[in-house]
Amino acid sequence: MKRRSLPVATALAATAALLLTACGGGDEKSSDNDKIVGADQGSETAKESVKPSAAGAEEKPDGVDVTLPKDMNLVFDWEKPKDENEAAAMSDTANFFRAIYRGVDQRTTKDASIAAYATGEGLKYAETQINAWIEGGWTATGTLRHYDVTTRSAENGNSVEVAFCADASKFYGKEIKTEKVLKTQPSIEDFDYYKIIMVKYPTGDGLWQASKVFVETKAAKCQ
Repeated sequence: MKRRSLPVATALAATAALLLTACGGGDEKSSDNDKIVGADQGSETAKESVKPSAAGAEEKPDGVDVTLPKDMNLVFDWEKPKDENEAAAMSDTANFFRAIYRGVDQRTTKDASIAAYATGEGLKYAETQINAWIEGGWTATGTLRHYDVTTRSAENGNSVEVAFCADASKFYGKEIKTEKVLKTQPSIEDFDYYKIIMVKYPTGDGLWQASKVFVETKAAKCQ
């Protein structure tokens, strides 16, 4: 069983319009409880800028532990942008997703990494995703690939939109009690398109937090 087969995956599918104004967040509602963030993914070798979580990524960026078990591999096949703020926001977007799956692995929404890399609606989204896995009695295994990233800065320099595709065709749910891996056949439901609004932490040196999460499910453009 992959993410799409889990009960929460069917609630509040996706935000149809994802366009934002100057990264300020428009009127769209973030899908904070519509789906479990990527639960099945195909992997490719990540660019040097953002490495797979289980294959040499920095273990404590910003002094926060975002390590994951070896069988839970988040790949960020992303090119590092030239803009310093956009590069930092993109890096911490990856850490935001690592934090979510660290919470899944640790069975808690109170891990320090969640507080470090999420705020506002982004924090609510992360907690909703983690709780869905916990309540279902699942953890995750396999490779979740993120690719085709773009970044866009707000004029004030305090927020950055990070948009990308995710392929969950080789990333699966696994029952905690039985350790049974829940697989399904690959399909369009494995592909999602995300727009994450990252905001600069006021007192943090280069720390960015996810403040809004927009998700387009069954994203044909990501195939």
